[in-house]
Amino acid sequence: QVQLVESGGGLVQAGGSLRLSCLASTRTFSSYTMGWFRQAPGKEREFVAAINWSGGVTYYADSVKGRFTISRDNAKNTVYLQMNSLKPEDTAAYYCAALYSGSYYSPIGYRYWGQGTQVTVSS
Repeated sequence: QVQLVESGGGLVQAGGSLRLSCLASTRTFSSYTMGWFRQAPGKEREFVAAINWSGGVTYYADSVKGRFTISRDNAKNTVYLQMNSLKPEDTAAYYCAALYSGSYYSPIGYRYWGQGTQVTVSS
């Protein structure tokens, strides 16, 4: 069982920055590809970014490429999402997840999920 706890969300003005953190309670954290997803009210959960077990490979949704950066610290069992140049359309609940199988961009293959942290960007 893997427990994931996100933190770092909040209210920010457009153009501002936030850094989300996700702490994992597992000794095998370094074996997982980790992903960030987001879900706005009335919309489906969508892929934001993912990072492989070593941190050497990263993936981004086109909508956040160049503005968001995913990283991880395996010694701290933590994955991060640095979000810069935030836009009102980035407003959503953000979830981290641990990939079990399948494609990194689909939520289907992620077995473990955090409870989410809210990000609200005002215009």
